[in-house]
Amino acid sequence: MTRTTARLSVTAAAAAAPLLLLSWAAGSAQAHGAPTNPVSRVYACSPEGGDAARSAACRAAVTANGSPFTAWDNLRVAGVNGRDRQTIPDGRLCSGNLPAYRGLDLARRDWPATRLTPGGRLTMTYASTIAHTGTFRLYLTKPGYDPAKPLTWSDLPERPFAQVTDPPLREGAYHIAATLPTDRTGRQVLYTVWQNSSTPDTYYSCSDVVFPDKGGKAGDAGEAAVTPVTTASSTPAADGRAAQDMGPSAPVLAGGAAAVLVLTGGAALAVRLRRR
Repeated sequence: MTRTTARLSVTAAAAAAPLLLLSWAAGSAQAHGAPTNPVSRVYACSPEGGDAARSAACRAAVTANGSPFTAWDNLRVAGVNGRDRQTIPDGRLCSGNLPAYRGLDLARRDWPATRLTPGGRLTMTYASTIAHTGTFRLYLTKPGYDPAKPLTWSDLPERPFAQVTDPPLREGAYHIAATLPTDRTGRQVLYTVWQNSSTPDTYYSCSDVVFPDKGGKAGDAGEAAVTPVTTASSTPAADGRAAQDMGPSAPVLAGGAAAVLVLTGGAALAVRLRRR
């Protein structure tokens, strides 16, 4: 290649770069995201879920699904416009009634879970690959919820315990602060609805969580001995209660074995961007 030809090639590539960037942006215009802490089923069971992805529940979900949850950030339904209970049928809440995510609806007591404190402060880490406006609504299953049965709308209160509109996207994640209800024990599901206002999409996710039982013991009798459970670090809250700092945390095994994966929204974002 001559010097002139090389110079022309570089110039052409430079001129094309903005067009390529615009093309990438257009392809990425749809919002993408999912909770990484408390870890959602779709992220825990994705190829990026580490030890959690190798759990019995995740293996069963992938088998039922027929394919791995590679697109963990793409569980979205268009055109719902707030009609969640009319659009998503009972028993399909975790998948959003999308066939590509049907394995997430399995009724099991051993999903990878996060330990929480009743009445504590929660800061959800919701990883996202591009900023969008919209409202996050957080629901927690009612007292007496049975994780061995399919999740239904009647398992959730009519009103969310927390609602946040247009939080800033920082370091690849939204951070949603809330105070948890005080009357939950054992295994529950933290159900998150993200209704975009800058796109027609609504995102759904199930994060399995564990509260101490009435005797003060974390977990429940139905929890398998090898279920990966993320333990959130605690810091004193302004009102004196334990606050759950749901930033990066490491899953541990319920038998005390050490785990090796650190879940962070930023790390998830970096991996996701490298794959695009």
